[in-house]
Amino acid sequence: MYAVIETGGKQYRVQEGDTLFIEKLSADEGEQVVFDKVIAVSKDDSLNVGNPTVSGATVTAKILGHGKSKKIIVFKYKSKKHYRRKQGHRQPYTKVQIEKINV
Repeated sequence: MYAVIETGGKQYRVQEGDTLFIEKLSADEGEQVVFDKVIAVSKDDSLNVGNPTVSGATVTAKILGHGKSKKIIVFKYKSKKHYRRKQGHRQPYTKVQIEKINV
């Protein structure tokens, strides 16, 4: 059994027991989070696709921690114009573990 959920503007295919790194949520570590934007649910051999979401379907997850990903370098440059800008960025994330898929 798996589900496709949407959070933080991205879509994820999840199963029970999966660990994900998603866009940062404003909840504390150890709390339960319920994702109600379930786009599709596959149970046994049938696929239930919502329009736009599956009504009554939720996915429950537990927050394992918060953090920042690796640093990326943003470098802007124009040739022959002596224009250079260097900037670093670390995207914050939340690590969650999927506990239950409710249909």
